Amino acid sequence: MEQKELLEKLNKFTRRELTEEEVYIFPVTLCDNEVDRDNECFSRKALEEMAEKFIGVTGIFDHDPKGGNQTARLFYTEVAEEDRENSIGEKYACLRGFAYMVRTASNADLISEIDGGIKKEVSVSCSADRQICSICGADRRVKACRHVKGRKYDGKKCYVTLDGISDAYEWSFVAVPAQVCAGVTKKSAEEIAEQEVTEEELRERRAELEAKIRRALMLKSGENKAAELFENVRDMLELSELEELGKTLAVGKTPKSFAEDNSAYMTRGL
Repeated sequence: MEQKELLEKLNKFTRRELTEEEVYIFPVTLCDNEVDRDNECFSRKALEEMAEKFIGVTGIFDHDPKGGNQTARLFYTEVAEEDRENSIGEKYACLRGFAYMVRTASNADLISEIDGGIKKEVSVSCSADRQICSICGADRRVKACRHVKGRKYDGKKCYVTLDGISDAYEWSFVAVPAQVCAGVTKKSAEEIAEQEVTEEELRERRAELEAKIRRALMLKSGENKAAELFENVRDMLELSELEELGKTLAVGKTPKSFAEDNSAYMTRGL
């Protein structure tokens, strides 16, 4: 899309017509239909719904809804497809958009950080009327089911599909987004796809972490109970949780949830 066309779309949200020199425009991938770190994903229909609802929505920091946190605004969105499948066998699609800021002395550093790739990752906040379990098909907003997100049942990993987007609240710059590919973009879709972590690489990383944690727990005297507990719940732990557990053990500590109170981990297996 040419700069002139972008400015025309942008100026629909301003009180007066802004020039190219007055504004800073940047592209952003808001979310996609891939299963994320929270074992949730948006349906293709949900992406289409968000494409409409996120136009004009403000960008803030860390989902903190203070007026002083407002930093940018979306003025154009679209659902884009790529010639590949996501991890659940559907055609990959993502919600992309363009956001703008009015150039001021106070946001000059932020603009530099965006251009320098420091401020990059983003996360969306919205309301989904339906949350569909991938194992039994139950809508968790209506009826609870016994399946645990991230756990495998007959070899199939449980995840929840979000559908029926009723409202879009905001999008935020965050340090660690739930969706791996969400963030300010620069390269083409093909280049982004080539840089994504593959499922095989994630499996290898997980196996490596589990082996290190298992060894660390077994070497610690008096931690046989903790080692046994880990074997019972490891399939339910997110990769980020395994990484955090590994860091804790690496410095010679045992997480309180293992050493003292394991109820939080055990209830996840119900």
